[in-house]
Amino acid sequence: MKICTDFRLTESRHLSPAYGLLTLQSEEPLPEIHAGQFAQVRADGSKTTFLRRPISICSADPETRTIRLLIRRAGNGTAALIDTPAGHLINIMLPLGRPFDIQAPDQSTDRPLLIGGGVGVAPLLFLGHEMRQAGICPEFLIGARSASDLLLLDEFKALGDVHITTDDGSLGHRGVVTAHPRLQRPVSQIFCCGPAPMMKAVAAAAAKLGASCQVSLENMMACGIGACLCCVEKTVRGNVCVCTEGPVFNINQLTWLD
Repeated sequence: MKICTDFRLTESRHLSPAYGLLTLQSEEPLPEIHAGQFAQVRADGSKTTFLRRPISICSADPETRTIRLLIRRAGNGTAALIDTPAGHLINIMLPLGRPFDIQAPDQSTDRPLLIGGGVGVAPLLFLGHEMRQAGICPEFLIGARSASDLLLLDEFKALGDVHITTDDGSLGHRGVVTAHPRLQRPVSQIFCCGPAPMMKAVAAAAAKLGASCQVSLENMMACGIGACLCCVEKTVRGNVCVCTEGPVFNINQLTWLD
């Protein structure tokens, strides 16, 4: 079930000049929401933004009817959302898309590896919570340009071991996520979200390791319901709309490894 309704912004945290974390509460019960799904958010505070903005859902609590959205300041629409004062209403359509498919590891010692960068960490934090609720202990590999771009680390550390890479070496391993030593050791399941070049590199590394790999694509989405066709991605069975057939895909469904 999907809903399109007003959420009241109860808290707006500016994590850095580029990122904001919004906590929003619905007056009506939330539908079932899973990690990897996203919301289409109306940016009423921007006079130049006419289309909703697709935002990954960072967490959802049906008991308090709250969700959290991690947003990067990328343009007028996202800036208006980050700068919305607490107490205002924001119209949101959710949940959209297909979520991650969680499979229990074959062995209790086998821990799924969740790899993210930028706002791509948002659905992975949600996924980590779902895994822990299912009795699965995940590991995280998080990449950023510098230490100041690493987001919500304390929350990730509460869920499992966290490995870090930064381009400038200001924290963790210096370099990109695929250069981290963790990806030199066996792993059976990888889940990834972030910039496309990073995800394609992770997909290649997963294939080399013989690991299953699910990625959450961040294609441009204008409608979120498969009508505008601007988020089309080529797959092994032809072109599909990421907003309805994804955003989560197993890399075997994509043509990245051809």
